[in-house]
Amino acid sequence: MSSPEAGAPSSELSSKQQQEIAKFIETEQQKAKLQQAIHNFTSICWPKCITKVNDKLGKDEEQCLANCVERYLDCNFQIIKSLEAAKK
Repeated sequence: MSSPEAGAPSSELSSKQQQEIAKFIETEQQKAKLQQAIHNFTSICWPKCITKVNDKLGKDEEQCLANCVERYLDCNFQIIKSLEAAKK
């Protein structure tokens, strides 16, 4: 991606440059959402599932983490569905 001068108004950018910037921003927003989700998983599931920090996770800890993340995702998807249904 070519870099326009700092502070250049978007109207001075070509259509291709504007598309590149929009795609870059969208990608960065997606990364931020993923990082936030990982932070949420960690803050909720780690204290519930990890009893002692070792070199490796035990099978029970792995299963607990997997179940916790699945429940978290299921709840979030259900909330999204409910919100979308309420919009209609």
